[in-house]
Amino acid sequence: MTDNPVKTYVVSVFEKPSWRTVLTTRDKQKALDMAKEIGDKVRVEEITPKPKKR
Repeated sequence: MTDNPVKTYVVSVFEKPSWRTVLTTRDKQKALDMAKEIGDKVRVEEITPKPKKR
């Protein structure tokens, strides 16, 4: 049985003096909509975990 890694999207907003995570989701469209709603100084990162070695 093979486990495929699932992509996770992290929406972060810049609040002085650092970036803060606002939302983590597996739905890319939801992440992009949230970033658009927040406005400036927002980034969306895509994270794919590496499969575990056995």
